[in-house]
Parts: sequence; C-alpha cells; structure tokens
Amino acid sequence: MQYTYVGIDSHKDSHAAVFLDCFYDKLGETVFDNLPNRFGEFLEQAQTLKQDGTNLLFGLEDISTYGRALAIFLTDHNQQVKHVNAALVAHERKNQSVAEKTDFIDAECAARVLLSKLNNLPDAIACDKYWVLRTLVVRRRSIIKQNTALKNHLHMLITSHYPSYHKFFARIDTNTALTFFKEYPSPSALKDTSEEELASLLHKLSNGQIPVEKSKQIYKHILEDGNTETAYQDMRNMSVRSTIRQLEFNVQETLRIEVNIAAFLEHFDYQLTSMKGIDTVSAAQLIACIGDITKFDTPAKLARYSGIAPVTYASGKTKLQYSNERGNRELNSLFYRLAVRVSMTAGRHNRVVNPFFYEYYHRKLSEGKTKRQALKSVQRRLVNIIWNMMTYNVPYINPPTHCVPKKGVEIATENSG
Repeated sequence: MQYTYVGIDSHKDSHAAVFLDCFYDKLGETVFDNLPNRFGEFLEQAQTLKQDGTNLLFGLEDISTYGRALAIFLTDHNQQVKHVNAALVAHERKNQSVAEKTDFIDAECAARVLLSKLNNLPDAIACDKYWVLRTLVVRRRSIIKQNTALKNHLHMLITSHYPSYHKFFARIDTNTALTFFKEYPSPSALKDTSEEELASLLHKLSNGQIPVEKSKQIYKHILEDGNTETAYQDMRNMSVRSTIRQLEFNVQETLRIEVNIAAFLEHFDYQLTSMKGIDTVSAAQLIACIGDITKFDTPAKLARYSGIAPVTYASGKTKLQYSNERGNRELNSLFYRLAVRVSMTAGRHNRVVNPFFYEYYHRKLSEGKTKRQALKSVQRRLVNIIWNMMTYNVPYINPPTHCVPKKGVEIATENSG
C-alpha cells in the first residue's frame, strides 16, 4: 500500500504510462515523447497522479533499447524502477481476456505485473559496459548472418558458371577462391589466361600451398563441364564481383569489430579466456548474455536461467524430469557450442582442446548416457565453472587428468593452443 504502481510501455517515439493503486484501480494514464528533455515533465506529472502518502514505483517492459534512457533518468532521480519481463506482460494481457492490444493496455498489464510480482521482479539496472559489449556482439552476429546469405548467393551464381568448382576449391569463402572468382567470375574470363599464368596466381595467393598442377585440373574440369556461357554474361559477372566485394568488406569489418571487442573486454575482470576452448569472441558472448553475475546467487540459478537445469514434473507417485525448453535460448546455445568445443577434437591432427572435459565427456558415455545426455552434463559442469570464474574473478586451471586419447588423437599442450 506504500506505492503507486506505474506501468510503462516503451516505443521508439513515445512511451505510454498507466498509474494503479494497490487495489488495481486506475488512477490515470499519459503519453509522453521518448526524449530526455521530456522525462522531467513526465516525472512532475507522475507526482500529481500518484496516490497521497505513497511513493512511485515504475515498471518498464524494455530497459535495453527504447526504454533504456528513461530507466537511467528515473534511477538517477532516485526513483525505484523494476524490469517487467515482456512474457509476463503478454501473459497478464491474456489472463485479462482483452481482445484488443493498445499501448495503454500493455502499460496497465505491466503495472498489474509490477503489483502482483513485486518481490520477484529485478531492479532495472542499466550498466553501460554490459550494454556496449552487447551491441558489439550483436553487430558481429549480424554481419556473420549477412555473410552466410552472401555465400549462399555466391554459391548459386558460381555453380551456374563453374558446375564443378567444388572439385578445385573445397570452400568458396577462402581468400584464394574469392580472388580467383573475382578475377575470373566465369570461364569466358579465362580465355586469355594461360595455365602457367593461372598457376603462378594460385601459387602466390595460397602462399605456395596450392601446387602448380591445380591450374591444369581447373582447365580440365571446365572443359568437362562444357559451355556455361549465357546471355548477358557481363551482367552476371558483375553480380559475382559485387557479391565478393561485399563478402570481403564484411570479413574486414568483422575483424575490426573483434579487435574492438578484445579491447573492450579489458573493462571486465573476468578471465574466461584462460579456459582452452573460450576465445575472445566466446567470452564476450557469454558476458553479454549473462550480464552482471551478481544477479545469480548460485550456479544453479544460472543453470535455470540458461535452460540447462532439468524441469521436474511430479504428480502423485510420478516424478519425472524433462529437458528445459525455456530459459535464455541464446545463452543455452552458447553453452552447448562451448560444450561441444571442449569435449571433442579439432583440426586435422584430431587435437583434444580440453583434456579434462574430453575425459569427462567420455566417462559419461561409458556410464551409459547418450551423447546428448553427456553433452548436457558437460554444459552443467561448465555453468558451475564459469559462474565461479566470473564471481571470484579467477582464471581456469585444468585439473590433473588421466585422459588416454583414442588412436590418432593428440592432446593439446600449452604451446600447441
């Protein structure tokens, strides 16, 4: 009864706010521009709409994008601000049996959730360094996604020109392959180039890795494919070159962002990269998804948040556990990929990335677990370790292992990476 509950629905241009008392009765509503110089006027208006003898308590559905500036303003002006999860707002709207969806309805639902779940809602704490790191990680992911689409498009273009290109270039996105296709987007561009000239170019591009005989193989496959030239071939060649230029730019832009990510990680005390299998990008992704580790009192809470801890279903004498399909799916995916990376071998020498987890994974398999169950065990173990590394700012040290790798598998040393 000591609060007036203010639910706020945030948008790009404006915010909608609804005021409720402790009995869910509406005290008022308002709309104000999403501009920092309008927030003061809103706060003054909020003081006039609140119930006498109460303090204002704000609930924002969004505190990371459109509502971020408002959350910071309210916090700086000594106002209590809570983060109301969007899923809870949607569930509340569904429970109210409201057919319509408006900004004021969403704001009122946010206020209702704020009132009913006050003790369970987290404070809206806007920490700039986590937010900035998150923007860098999201930007890199966006470029990687663009590159995937570009490579698929390039594959479609190149296949019609060089049907057997995969026989002389295993990957289409290597520097050698991209340079070759940019120089010779179709076989017609190779008419004035001799085998010796092509061999010299490939040898130079690959730093001597591609043998001279490769040029003969290329000409042989082109001859076997037959005539692939089409009408308006110049325009198709232009499309190939344009796609490759975009790919090359994105690759360089990705490298620049990764340099910035590595530099920005110095603002954090976490030593996640001390674990073999966690590089700079992986560490940044984990920190950006987890945020402030103090939100999680125990590793179990982080596991539940990640959707790694199992869900118990009990009824009468029946008690079953299922895989948790909820939680933060992005963080769950990060832990899954990390579990695969540290449990398996990598490279042409089948090098064990992390001997401890390699042994741990195969021990779980020997106990009768399936591969999926064994990886889930690795994920859960990783949650414990990463929680401790982030909570106590300590590096990772591999414990002693009696790992005996399979035939042909090499254990990575400190110098081998």
